[in-house]
Amino acid sequence: MSDPEFKSRLRESATFPRHVIAEIQRAAREGIYDIRGFGAKRQVPDFDDLLFLGASMSRYPLEGYRERCDTSVTLGARFAKKPIELKIPITIAGMSFGALSSQAKESLGRGASIMGTSTTTGDGGMTPEERGHSDILVYQYLPSRYGMNPDDLRKADAIEVVVGQGAKPGGGGMLLGQKISDRVAEMRNLPKGIDQRSACRHPDWTGPDDLEIKIGELREITDWQVPIYVKVGATRTFFDVTLAVKAGADVVVVDGMQGGTAATQDVFIEHVGIPTLPAVRLAVEALKELDMHRKVQLIVSGGIRNGADTAKALALGADAVSIGTAAMIALGDNSPEHEAEYNKLGTSAGYYDDWQDGCDPSGISTQDPELAQRLDPELGGRRIANYLNCMTLETQTLARACGKSHVHNLEPEDMVALTVEAAAMAKIPLAGTSWIPGNGF
Repeated sequence: MSDPEFKSRLRESATFPRHVIAEIQRAAREGIYDIRGFGAKRQVPDFDDLLFLGASMSRYPLEGYRERCDTSVTLGARFAKKPIELKIPITIAGMSFGALSSQAKESLGRGASIMGTSTTTGDGGMTPEERGHSDILVYQYLPSRYGMNPDDLRKADAIEVVVGQGAKPGGGGMLLGQKISDRVAEMRNLPKGIDQRSACRHPDWTGPDDLEIKIGELREITDWQVPIYVKVGATRTFFDVTLAVKAGADVVVVDGMQGGTAATQDVFIEHVGIPTLPAVRLAVEALKELDMHRKVQLIVSGGIRNGADTAKALALGADAVSIGTAAMIALGDNSPEHEAEYNKLGTSAGYYDDWQDGCDPSGISTQDPELAQRLDPELGGRRIANYLNCMTLETQTLARACGKSHVHNLEPEDMVALTVEAAAMAKIPLAGTSWIPGNGF
């Protein structure tokens, strides 16, 4: 039998495909779980499973070159004396200095500032480069408290209390020793070259009542000037959003399971949490039940890639979206220009997810000075701004096609679902029908 004939008769197991076999064999060799960055790679229902109903006769579209479609959003007007005013409904998610190089953090700040939006510090504290180049900077307050100090809190334009992350809800973060440089160690007040693992919960509270007390403390530290966000990983989203609002949050951030991370267990990334698509709907339902929709703003993150994702999240009721992995890719992560170096690392452009190793050829997820120098912060900032601008234009295009003069006027009625699963999760009718699975016929 010829070789091609033989291979044509082979059948891969659905239960034990090659990547599962490889992981079992790796686990047997090494005796420890796999750690990687990126987000979930499994296929889950997402925004691609929704379509917009463009205007024609029953609705009239807006002319793109003559009729305005606004994109501005105000965040945190519930209690803060100085709510945040953004020109676009797209923000940069928290990614730490440590996970990312200082050049990458500066690039994110530059790009966000050009477009009139915010960026976020991440774990490990605030760098001068990031604060200096970010017109609007959100300071993350995490369970680790690495690098946290009241002076930096007062320098921030908003504070985001992180309760959970979409890639690993219920789990803590990690920054492996090879990325703990002198500077990172000094900022975090921990030893150089030693793995740093963050706790899975805050050390000084165990429930929503304690969160309310902590939010009160943060308001006192900042003289009630800046908005307080609460970020949760998407799991029991309805109840978590309800409790965050009752604890006093100005803004709630919901991060779906497609959200990325610099490093955690693969089993967390692929098997914990719920997709972003149903998480948006559940969060909006919670806000509406409390009569707080649009009064407490909702930011959605976790696998947001383009203007279509943004528009669909807004149509489901979000006020803004946040991007993390997509921003890294826009900076040049996984770029084919570094293919030869990715090959040396045993991977390929588009597949590289070992961000925890600190060997990123693009100079983004590294603390190696030589690699980090490859990223020009000015050029990186322009790339981020270009990407954000493109996302915004795409969002406006879809809103105008639906006859909307503001992107926040998009609504669930403007969409249909392509699959039964997406229809059920988003509570959007299946295309060509009036059927929403679970709501009867």
